[in-house]
Amino acid sequence: METSALEPHKAKRGEKTTITGILVNIGLVLVKGLAGWLGHSYALIADAMESATDIITSLFVWIGLRTAAKAPDKNHPFGHGKAEPLAAILVSMALVGAAILIAVQSIRNIQTPHQIPAPFTLVVLAGVVLVKEVLFRRISKVGEEVESSAVKADAWHHRSDAITSLTAFVGISIALIGGPGYESADDWAALFASGFIVFNAYHIFRPSFGEIMDETPAGNWQQDLKTIALTIPQVRGIEKFRVRKTGFEYFIDLHVTVPGNLTVTQGHAIAHAVKAAIMDAKPAVYDVLVHIEPE
Repeated sequence: METSALEPHKAKRGEKTTITGILVNIGLVLVKGLAGWLGHSYALIADAMESATDIITSLFVWIGLRTAAKAPDKNHPFGHGKAEPLAAILVSMALVGAAILIAVQSIRNIQTPHQIPAPFTLVVLAGVVLVKEVLFRRISKVGEEVESSAVKADAWHHRSDAITSLTAFVGISIALIGGPGYESADDWAALFASGFIVFNAYHIFRPSFGEIMDETPAGNWQQDLKTIALTIPQVRGIEKFRVRKTGFEYFIDLHVTVPGNLTVTQGHAIAHAVKAAIMDAKPAVYDVLVHIEPE
């Protein structure tokens, strides 16, 4: 086949949402960083740092999607689809790095007396939470539709930013209500948010690592493949199967049982018919290797 191992329109949709996220995060870094500095809130500055890592990881995702969309070549006969979950793994690692940085700085600030954050920082944080949640829902929807672990990872990074902003909002609110003695409440909030970020990093890492390791994708593949194969005359059932996901698409190895008295030509025709039926029923399947077994 001469087409890419990834459907071009899926890659383009993923790239488009990724670029949108990058542009939004550039604006948020400036707004949150300036508001945190003027409003004496490390939680808000930490939030700006988290958005800065969003920009870097979104670039990872964008590069991963463009690489994964390349057509198969001599050195990569199965395509470049593994670049897509690899990008998601890089996102999870960047999240852990950001969480560690935020946690270390939060502990330092807790031990150092400082001013109570300014009230206007709450308005900024409320707006950030709203923007990030909308961004998460939009990108997550695209990630589900195109079945991209990298795009889903990018979406969850935006959700972690929303959580960081929300905990900062709570921490600053406590500091403002409590008054003197509660100055470090927003630093505790940033520390608490770092734990959420690590949790989200694992949420991104686990399915992406499974895809890199050719873990069987979720879904009732055995029953689906059996149902499709049985629509072909002379097919008695399936004996075994293997499915792996590469980028946006799937590769299948399938053993099909047929009457033992068929000719090689008849078996060959049945194998092609089974392959065509599966690829028609499941457009995300890129290739099917069918092995004929005598009944």
